[in-house]
Amino acid sequence: MDHLTRLHILQHEADRFDEAVRRAADGGREAPPVPSCPGWSVADLAGHLGSVQRYLTHILRERLAEPCDPTDPELYALPADPAVRAAWPMPDRTPHRGPVPEELFDWSAAAARDLVAVLRELGPDVPVWTWSPDGDRTSGFWIRMQTIEQAVHRWDAQAVTGHPDPFAPALAVDAVTQTIEVMAPARRGWKQAPPGTGERYRFRRTDAPGSWTVEFDGDEVRSDHRDTAPVHVEAAGTASDLMLFLWGRLPSERLHVTGDGALLEHWFTLVPPA
Repeated sequence: MDHLTRLHILQHEADRFDEAVRRAADGGREAPPVPSCPGWSVADLAGHLGSVQRYLTHILRERLAEPCDPTDPELYALPADPAVRAAWPMPDRTPHRGPVPEELFDWSAAAARDLVAVLRELGPDVPVWTWSPDGDRTSGFWIRMQTIEQAVHRWDAQAVTGHPDPFAPALAVDAVTQTIEVMAPARRGWKQAPPGTGERYRFRRTDAPGSWTVEFDGDEVRSDHRDTAPVHVEAAGTASDLMLFLWGRLPSERLHVTGDGALLEHWFTLVPPA
């Protein structure tokens, strides 16, 4: 998927996220909880995503080669009104269940627009800091990562009030690949996951041809592109459902599992949630 397509998806998913969080908070005296994000309310979800996007916009705009201090309040352009600030969700006080200030959603939507704008201006090849485990230190890393994260949190927000829409197949395929090749090695390092002992997994999509085969060997996560290579467990579902499972949003019971089903749950021990 090229970077312009990703940026179009990022803005589209941001618009849908904005609609979903405003709908979820409409008319309520308390910010409703987000079922797929235990311990978070809709206010926390908007605050989290807006903060991440403003932090990254600063890194990208300044073309920083190292991360900046995430506790610097100047990065986030918080409202000056003391009454609004008093109702603002704080990361160390979750879940925020009080009334949600309308300014929070305006601030979150503006954060997404600013991120899209700076990513479109830079393109995919500008050197910047990233946390990529494979050494990808380019703006293209953030175009891909933030498109996926925005889509996942759109799904979270829609899940508050009803049945969330599935992901477009092209996005879901890209997200599954990125989760296996980028997120899995990174999360294993962040959470000091146990060494692999040769566990082999296959994730097969059912809405079109395609599969991903993964082996855990010590600290390594290896992709095997042979579609018929032996595995210990296979999980089959649409690309969207596979993406949701790998992001911890869909239980394994919603997939067609063959082989050692218990090993499928072990995935989240080998790849701890972020």
